[in-house]
Amino acid sequence: MEELNDKTLRLSKHRLAVVALIVANIIWGAASPIFKWSLQDIQPFTLAFLRFFLAALIILPFTLHQLHVKRQDWGKLALMSFFGITINISFFFVALQITASVNAPIIGSAGPVFIILGSLLFLKEKLKKIVLIGTLVSLIGVVAIVAQPLIEKGLDASFIGNLFLIVAVLGGVGHTLLLRRMTRNYSSLTITFWTFALGSVTFIPMMYREVQRGGFLTGVGMQGFIGIVFGALLCSALAYYLFAIALKYVVASESSVFTYMDPIVAIAIAVPLLGEKITPIFTIGSLLVFTGIFIAEKRINWHPIHLLFNHQKRPHDYASPPV
Repeated sequence: MEELNDKTLRLSKHRLAVVALIVANIIWGAASPIFKWSLQDIQPFTLAFLRFFLAALIILPFTLHQLHVKRQDWGKLALMSFFGITINISFFFVALQITASVNAPIIGSAGPVFIILGSLLFLKEKLKKIVLIGTLVSLIGVVAIVAQPLIEKGLDASFIGNLFLIVAVLGGVGHTLLLRRMTRNYSSLTITFWTFALGSVTFIPMMYREVQRGGFLTGVGMQGFIGIVFGALLCSALAYYLFAIALKYVVASESSVFTYMDPIVAIAIAVPLLGEKITPIFTIGSLLVFTGIFIAEKRINWHPIHLLFNHQKRPHDYASPPV
Protein backbone atom coordinates (compact mmCIF):
# COMPACT_ATOMS: atom_id res chain seq x y z
CA MET A 1 0.00 0.00 0.00
CA GLU A 2 2.86 2.39 0.88
CA GLU A 3 4.53 1.68 -2.48
CA LEU A 4 1.23 2.39 -4.25
CA ASN A 5 0.83 5.70 -2.38
CA ASP A 6 4.40 6.73 -3.33
CA LYS A 7 3.71 5.89 -6.97
CA THR A 8 0.45 7.88 -6.92
CA LEU A 9 2.22 10.84 -5.30
CA ARG A 10 4.96 10.79 -7.97
CA LEU A 11 2.35 10.66 -10.72
CA SER A 12 0.41 13.55 -9.16
CA LYS A 13 3.57 15.66 -8.94
CA HIS A 14 4.39 14.76 -12.54
CA ARG A 15 0.96 15.91 -13.70
CA LEU A 16 1.30 19.08 -11.63
CA ALA A 17 4.64 19.70 -13.34
CA VAL A 18 3.05 19.21 -16.75
CA VAL A 19 0.34 21.75 -15.89
CA ALA A 20 3.06 24.17 -14.72
CA LEU A 21 4.88 23.76 -18.05
CA ILE A 22 1.68 24.28 -20.03
CA VAL A 23 1.00 27.54 -18.17
CA ALA A 24 4.63 28.70 -18.56
CA ASN A 25 4.63 28.05 -22.30
CA ILE A 26 1.26 29.76 -22.79
CA ILE A 27 2.88 32.83 -21.21
CA TRP A 28 6.03 32.49 -23.35
CA GLY A 29 3.94 31.87 -26.46
CA ALA A 30 2.05 35.11 -25.83
CA ALA A 31 5.30 37.03 -25.36
CA SER A 32 6.19 37.99 -28.93
CA PRO A 33 2.81 39.54 -29.94
CA ILE A 34 2.31 41.24 -26.56
CA PHE A 35 5.83 42.68 -26.55
CA LYS A 36 5.46 43.83 -30.18
CA TRP A 37 2.20 45.55 -29.19
CA SER A 38 3.84 47.14 -26.12
CA LEU A 39 6.88 48.33 -28.09
CA GLN A 40 4.57 50.66 -30.00
CA ASP A 41 4.38 52.66 -26.76
CA ILE A 42 7.75 52.17 -24.99
CA GLN A 43 11.40 52.14 -26.06
CA PRO A 44 12.95 48.63 -26.39
CA PHE A 45 15.88 48.94 -23.98
CA THR A 46 13.79 50.70 -21.34
CA LEU A 47 11.34 47.80 -21.51
CA ALA A 48 14.20 45.28 -21.45
CA PHE A 49 15.80 46.88 -18.37
CA LEU A 50 12.55 47.14 -16.42
CA ARG A 51 11.49 43.62 -17.35
CA PHE A 52 14.58 41.95 -15.92
CA PHE A 53 15.39 44.39 -13.11
CA LEU A 54 11.87 44.12 -11.67
CA ALA A 55 11.83 40.34 -12.23
CA ALA A 56 15.10 40.05 -10.28
CA LEU A 57 13.54 42.02 -7.40
CA ILE A 58 10.50 39.72 -7.44
CA ILE A 59 12.70 36.61 -7.33
CA LEU A 60 15.11 38.00 -4.69
CA PRO A 61 13.09 37.04 -1.57
CA PHE A 62 12.99 33.42 -2.74
CA THR A 63 16.77 33.27 -3.31
CA LEU A 64 18.02 35.48 -0.47
CA HIS A 65 19.35 32.49 1.46
CA GLN A 66 21.27 31.03 -1.51
CA LEU A 67 22.82 33.94 -3.40
CA HIS A 68 26.43 32.82 -2.96
CA VAL A 69 28.32 32.04 -6.18
CA LYS A 70 31.86 30.67 -6.23
CA ARG A 71 34.50 33.05 -7.54
CA GLN A 72 35.44 30.76 -10.43
CA ASP A 73 31.82 30.66 -11.63
CA TRP A 74 31.22 34.42 -11.97
CA GLY A 75 32.77 34.49 -15.44
CA LYS A 76 30.49 31.70 -16.65
CA LEU A 77 27.47 33.40 -15.08
CA ALA A 78 28.32 36.75 -16.69
CA LEU A 79 28.84 35.09 -20.08
CA MET A 80 25.55 33.18 -19.74
CA SER A 81 23.76 36.42 -18.90
CA PHE A 82 25.39 38.17 -21.86
CA PHE A 83 24.20 35.52 -24.32
CA GLY A 84 20.84 34.72 -22.76
CA ILE A 85 19.74 38.23 -21.79
CA THR A 86 21.81 40.92 -23.49
CA ILE A 87 22.16 39.35 -26.95
CA ASN A 88 18.92 37.37 -26.95
CA ILE A 89 16.60 40.14 -25.73
CA SER A 90 18.31 43.05 -27.52
CA PHE A 91 17.97 41.44 -30.93
CA PHE A 92 14.55 40.00 -30.04
CA PHE A 93 13.04 43.38 -29.10
CA VAL A 94 14.61 45.24 -32.03
CA ALA A 95 13.42 42.51 -34.41
CA LEU A 96 9.85 42.71 -33.10
CA GLN A 97 9.70 46.36 -34.12
CA ILE A 98 10.33 45.55 -37.79
CA THR A 99 9.07 42.01 -38.45
CA ALA A 100 6.02 39.83 -37.73
CA SER A 101 5.77 38.59 -34.15
CA VAL A 102 4.62 35.11 -35.27
CA ASN A 103 8.05 34.54 -36.82
CA ALA A 104 9.76 34.68 -33.42
CA PRO A 105 8.41 31.45 -31.84
CA ILE A 106 8.86 29.48 -35.07
CA ILE A 107 12.48 30.52 -35.47
CA GLY A 108 12.92 30.07 -31.72
CA SER A 109 11.59 26.50 -31.94
CA ALA A 110 14.55 25.72 -34.19
CA GLY A 111 16.94 26.23 -31.26
CA PRO A 112 17.70 22.47 -31.06
CA VAL A 113 18.59 22.58 -34.76
CA PHE A 114 21.24 25.23 -34.12
CA ILE A 115 22.57 23.20 -31.18
CA ILE A 116 22.92 20.16 -33.44
CA LEU A 117 24.63 22.25 -36.12
CA GLY A 118 26.99 23.71 -33.53
CA SER A 119 27.86 20.23 -32.31
CA LEU A 120 28.53 19.16 -35.89
CA LEU A 121 30.62 22.18 -36.93
CA PHE A 122 32.51 23.08 -33.77
CA LEU A 123 32.56 19.92 -31.65
CA LYS A 124 32.99 17.62 -34.67
CA GLU A 125 30.35 15.25 -33.32
CA LYS A 126 29.13 12.51 -35.63
CA LEU A 127 25.39 12.63 -36.26
CA LYS A 128 23.07 9.80 -37.11
CA LYS A 129 21.69 10.00 -40.63
CA ILE A 130 18.11 10.51 -39.40
CA VAL A 131 19.21 13.41 -37.17
CA LEU A 132 21.08 15.03 -40.05
CA ILE A 133 18.05 14.70 -42.35
CA GLY A 134 15.72 16.18 -39.74
CA THR A 135 18.13 19.05 -39.09
CA LEU A 136 18.36 19.90 -42.79
CA VAL A 137 14.56 19.82 -43.18
CA SER A 138 14.13 22.21 -40.24
CA LEU A 139 16.89 24.45 -41.55
CA ILE A 140 15.10 24.73 -44.91
CA GLY A 141 11.95 25.75 -43.03
CA VAL A 142 13.82 28.46 -41.11
CA VAL A 143 15.40 29.77 -44.32
CA ALA A 144 11.95 29.92 -45.96
CA ILE A 145 10.50 31.99 -43.09
CA VAL A 146 13.52 34.29 -42.88
CA ALA A 147 13.56 34.81 -46.66
CA GLN A 148 9.79 35.36 -46.93
CA PRO A 149 10.11 39.18 -47.21
CA LEU A 150 12.67 38.78 -50.00
CA ILE A 151 10.36 36.43 -51.89
CA GLU A 152 7.23 38.56 -51.46
CA LYS A 153 8.47 42.18 -51.40
CA GLY A 154 12.21 42.24 -51.96
CA LEU A 155 14.79 43.47 -49.44
CA ASP A 156 13.13 45.40 -46.60
CA ALA A 157 13.32 45.90 -42.84
CA SER A 158 11.36 42.75 -42.03
CA PHE A 159 14.09 40.62 -43.62
CA ILE A 160 16.66 42.27 -41.34
CA GLY A 161 14.28 41.65 -38.43
CA ASN A 162 14.15 37.94 -39.24
CA LEU A 163 17.96 37.82 -39.30
CA PHE A 164 17.97 39.51 -35.89
CA LEU A 165 15.64 36.76 -34.61
CA ILE A 166 18.23 34.18 -35.65
CA VAL A 167 20.91 36.09 -33.72
CA ALA A 168 18.55 36.13 -30.72
CA VAL A 169 18.14 32.34 -30.99
CA LEU A 170 21.92 31.88 -31.21
CA GLY A 171 22.23 33.91 -28.02
CA GLY A 172 19.73 31.56 -26.40
CA VAL A 173 21.74 28.56 -27.61
CA GLY A 174 24.88 29.95 -25.97
CA HIS A 175 22.86 30.44 -22.79
CA THR A 176 21.65 26.84 -22.97
CA LEU A 177 25.11 25.34 -23.34
CA LEU A 178 26.44 27.31 -20.36
CA LEU A 179 23.30 26.67 -18.29
CA ARG A 180 23.84 22.91 -18.41
CA ARG A 181 27.10 23.29 -16.50
CA MET A 182 25.83 25.81 -13.98
CA THR A 183 22.74 23.82 -12.92
CA ARG A 184 25.01 21.10 -11.52
CA ASN A 185 26.10 23.39 -8.68
CA TYR A 186 23.33 25.95 -8.18
CA SER A 187 19.54 26.05 -7.94
CA SER A 188 17.51 27.25 -10.90
CA LEU A 189 16.23 30.29 -9.01
CA THR A 190 19.74 31.33 -7.96
CA ILE A 191 20.95 31.19 -11.55
CA THR A 192 17.82 32.96 -12.78
CA PHE A 193 18.19 35.80 -10.24
CA TRP A 194 21.81 36.52 -11.08
CA THR A 195 21.18 36.15 -14.81
CA PHE A 196 18.33 38.66 -14.63
CA ALA A 197 20.25 41.06 -12.36
CA LEU A 198 23.43 41.05 -14.47
CA GLY A 199 21.45 41.18 -17.70
CA SER A 200 19.41 44.19 -16.62
CA VAL A 201 22.63 46.13 -15.86
CA THR A 202 23.84 45.66 -19.45
CA PHE A 203 20.75 47.48 -20.75
CA ILE A 204 21.44 50.66 -18.74
CA PRO A 205 23.72 52.39 -21.33
CA MET A 206 21.18 51.90 -24.17
CA MET A 207 18.29 52.83 -21.87
CA TYR A 208 20.15 55.99 -20.83
CA ARG A 209 20.31 57.11 -24.46
CA GLU A 210 16.57 56.50 -24.80
CA VAL A 211 15.90 58.48 -21.60
CA GLN A 212 18.03 61.36 -22.87
CA ARG A 213 15.96 61.55 -26.04
CA GLY A 214 12.47 61.14 -24.58
CA GLY A 215 12.60 60.98 -20.79
CA PHE A 216 12.01 58.03 -18.47
CA LEU A 217 8.55 56.56 -19.17
CA THR A 218 7.40 60.00 -20.36
CA GLY A 219 4.24 59.59 -22.40
CA VAL A 220 4.12 55.83 -21.86
CA GLY A 221 0.52 54.64 -21.74
CA MET A 222 -1.36 51.44 -21.05
CA GLN A 223 0.40 49.40 -23.77
CA GLY A 224 3.84 50.16 -22.39
CA PHE A 225 2.91 49.43 -18.77
CA ILE A 226 1.20 46.18 -19.76
CA GLY A 227 4.46 45.16 -21.44
CA ILE A 228 6.41 45.96 -18.26
CA VAL A 229 4.05 44.06 -15.96
CA PHE A 230 3.69 41.13 -18.35
CA GLY A 231 7.45 40.95 -18.90
CA ALA A 232 8.53 41.21 -15.27
CA LEU A 233 5.75 39.43 -13.41
CA LEU A 234 4.46 36.81 -15.85
CA CYS A 235 7.00 36.20 -18.62
CA SER A 236 10.05 36.28 -16.36
CA ALA A 237 9.30 35.70 -12.66
CA LEU A 238 6.21 33.47 -12.78
CA ALA A 239 7.04 31.46 -15.91
CA TYR A 240 10.61 30.79 -14.74
CA TYR A 241 9.35 29.84 -11.28
CA LEU A 242 6.91 27.34 -12.80
CA PHE A 243 9.68 26.02 -15.05
CA ALA A 244 12.03 25.58 -12.09
CA ILE A 245 9.36 23.67 -10.13
CA ALA A 246 8.47 21.49 -13.12
CA LEU A 247 12.07 20.39 -13.71
CA LYS A 248 12.03 18.64 -10.33
CA TYR A 249 9.51 16.11 -11.66
CA VAL A 250 9.84 16.27 -15.48
CA VAL A 251 13.08 15.50 -17.31
CA ALA A 252 14.48 18.32 -19.45
CA SER A 253 13.90 16.49 -22.72
CA GLU A 254 10.17 16.32 -21.93
CA SER A 255 10.02 20.01 -20.99
CA SER A 256 11.32 21.11 -24.39
CA VAL A 257 8.29 19.47 -26.05
CA PHE A 258 6.13 22.22 -24.59
CA THR A 259 7.88 24.92 -26.65
CA TYR A 260 5.90 23.58 -29.62
CA MET A 261 2.85 25.26 -28.04
CA ASP A 262 4.43 28.71 -28.37
CA PRO A 263 3.71 29.34 -32.08
CA ILE A 264 0.06 28.30 -31.65
CA VAL A 265 -0.43 30.74 -28.78
CA ALA A 266 1.47 33.48 -30.64
CA ILE A 267 -0.70 33.12 -33.75
CA ALA A 268 -3.92 33.08 -31.69
CA ILE A 269 -2.94 36.45 -30.14
CA ALA A 270 -1.07 38.11 -33.03
CA VAL A 271 -3.85 37.75 -35.60
CA PRO A 272 -6.57 39.66 -33.64
CA LEU A 273 -4.23 41.96 -31.65
CA LEU A 274 -1.80 43.02 -34.39
CA GLY A 275 -3.66 42.06 -37.55
CA GLU A 276 -0.82 39.80 -38.69
CA LYS A 277 -1.59 37.38 -41.49
CA ILE A 278 -0.52 33.77 -41.86
CA THR A 279 0.92 33.46 -45.36
CA PRO A 280 1.44 30.27 -47.40
CA ILE A 281 5.24 30.63 -47.14
CA PHE A 282 5.01 30.98 -43.35
CA THR A 283 2.79 27.88 -43.16
CA ILE A 284 5.11 25.79 -45.34
CA GLY A 285 8.20 26.98 -43.44
CA SER A 286 6.59 26.19 -40.08
CA LEU A 287 5.61 22.69 -41.20
CA LEU A 288 9.17 22.06 -42.39
CA VAL A 289 10.63 23.28 -39.08
CA PHE A 290 8.44 21.01 -36.96
CA THR A 291 8.68 18.07 -39.35
CA GLY A 292 12.45 18.28 -39.16
CA ILE A 293 12.39 18.43 -35.38
CA PHE A 294 10.08 15.42 -35.22
CA ILE A 295 12.38 13.48 -37.55
CA ALA A 296 15.54 14.42 -35.66
CA GLU A 297 14.20 13.96 -32.14
CA LYS A 298 11.50 11.34 -32.74
CA ARG A 299 8.95 13.25 -30.66
CA ILE A 300 5.91 13.03 -32.91
CA ASN A 301 4.03 11.13 -30.20
CA TRP A 302 5.27 13.33 -27.38
CA HIS A 303 3.06 16.34 -26.76
CA PRO A 304 1.61 18.06 -23.66
CA ILE A 305 -1.62 16.03 -23.47
CA HIS A 306 0.32 12.77 -23.89
CA LEU A 307 2.70 13.74 -21.07
CA LEU A 308 -0.16 14.75 -18.81
CA PHE A 309 -1.36 11.14 -18.65
CA ASN A 310 1.92 9.27 -19.13
CA HIS A 311 4.80 9.36 -16.69
CA GLN A 312 7.83 8.21 -18.66
CA LYS A 313 11.34 9.51 -19.09
CA ARG A 314 13.33 10.16 -22.22
CA PRO A 315 17.09 10.12 -22.51
CA HIS A 316 18.17 13.21 -24.45
CA ASP A 317 18.38 16.79 -23.21
CA TYR A 318 17.91 19.86 -25.37
CA ALA A 319 15.82 21.96 -23.01
CA SER A 320 16.17 25.40 -21.55
CA PRO A 321 13.53 28.01 -20.85
CA PRO A 322 13.05 30.78 -23.37
CA VAL A 323 14.38 33.97 -21.83
